[in-house]
Amino acid sequence: MENLPASQRVVVTGLGAIHGLGHDVDSFWASLLAGKPGIDRVTLFDPTNFASQVGAEVRNWNAEDHMDPKEARRNDRYTHFGFCAAKQAFKDSGLDMSQEDPDRVGVVIGSGIGGMYTYEAQLKKLFDGGPRKVSPFTIPALIGNICSGMFAIEIGARGPNFGLVSACATGTHAIGESMHMIKRGDADVMIAGGTEATITPFAYASFCSMRAMSTRNDDPATSSRPFSLGRDGFVMGEGSGILVLESLEHAQKRGARIYAEVTGYAATADAHHITMPDPEGKGLGMAMTRALRASGITPDQVDYINAHGTSTPYNDKFETLAIKRVFGERAKSVAISSTKSMTGHLLGAAGGIESVISVKTIQTGNIAPTINLHEPDPECDLDYVPNVARQAKVKVVMSNNLGFGGQNAAVVFKAI
Repeated sequence: MENLPASQRVVVTGLGAIHGLGHDVDSFWASLLAGKPGIDRVTLFDPTNFASQVGAEVRNWNAEDHMDPKEARRNDRYTHFGFCAAKQAFKDSGLDMSQEDPDRVGVVIGSGIGGMYTYEAQLKKLFDGGPRKVSPFTIPALIGNICSGMFAIEIGARGPNFGLVSACATGTHAIGESMHMIKRGDADVMIAGGTEATITPFAYASFCSMRAMSTRNDDPATSSRPFSLGRDGFVMGEGSGILVLESLEHAQKRGARIYAEVTGYAATADAHHITMPDPEGKGLGMAMTRALRASGITPDQVDYINAHGTSTPYNDKFETLAIKRVFGERAKSVAISSTKSMTGHLLGAAGGIESVISVKTIQTGNIAPTINLHEPDPECDLDYVPNVARQAKVKVVMSNNLGFGGQNAAVVFKAI
């Protein structure tokens, strides 16, 4: 990678995160390293009649404290999170739009589901009061591209701009595709990641009917237990993770602080089943292999994998197989963790916030643990950094995400 021209190398210069474990990157990261569970009983609605009653909510949050109150009232909770995390990342990057060509700055912030709060609230108004009661802001608030559009308006960015949807692979796809836009010369700067807010009655009812969510309601803090023998489903999370990406040349020219390099990315499909991953891990394995190949990095050089690790019976076993497929004997010595044990599963925002985690791992030399891993599944027999954070020299990190529809994504970050 070092032999590529600086204009073809892509680096991370800004980070933003909003989650129940912290409304900014520093507090969020400190909570992860402390092994703090961000999961509790749901309070955003009464979950009494639902099979799953736990979630990782963003608590003590008022969007009007972080953005224009009028715009906050007009927009959905998922947009609030993404917009405000993007503001954090942009500020962190030190970019000054008065010094930038606005046609060379783009935004791709994806969401797996979009404005679920708006959808439910406006349907209730329709059923209770008729069509005249439905807000004229309904469509802009619920569609999945509006966060990208709003942040572009906020900073005056006229470059590539859209929303991206690929279920739980959305955030990683948004970052990877943004990397490619910079590499091919479409932009100098991209603000990219994912955002989601689906802790709502309809979303819970839908996922519960699939029996996809944990029903460990008596002990919420331990309900997400990736790679554990007793795992029984994922736990819903909400929030956002956003990166600022730039060409190395652009970042160096303005004297930016550089966190890490994005060296490779790949997207594949299982073409197997609409919700169940390929039981041999072939699709995810191919995504990891291609991401490494694009990076010019061998499996022996990877120090840490931030796993998708959803705490579902199928995913954790099949992801373990995929890692073994790609890494061979090296799989047993590479550090792996699922931070979803603390964050819950942020669906379309998972790849965004887990990319923030990946970059912080490189920056700090600390690996966040997989908590609640006291009785490992014998079929999940790798080093999942159980229960306690670990200090290590980390130069190369891979982050994996899978989505309903059989979609896979892998992205590689490297110290620079």
